[in-house]
Amino acid sequence: MKPRKVPLRKCIACQRMMPKKELIRVVRTPEANVLIDLTGKKAGRGAYLCGQVDCFRLAKKSRAFDRALKAQVEPVIYDQLEQDFIAVEDEFIASKERAEDDE
Repeated sequence: MKPRKVPLRKCIACQRMMPKKELIRVVRTPEANVLIDLTGKKAGRGAYLCGQVDCFRLAKKSRAFDRALKAQVEPVIYDQLEQDFIAVEDEFIASKERAEDDE
């Protein structure tokens, strides 16, 4: 049996290609809201980040979300995303470890 192809995505900050499951998706919804999508299934334009705060700060500094989401992201939204990212980081790492244990 042929092994399944693992979908790869690029982190918008560090530019590393990684499996989609190992990245955190930030989505711009059709209503123009920018938020973190842990399920990876919300409708809208997405951008992917490593699960590290350093990568988020690099993306914030270089305004990588503006380019990836093809929309102007306000500084207030960047600040809110940073708080959400820090809160979600531990949950994301725990789910990644559970997935590795299942394999």
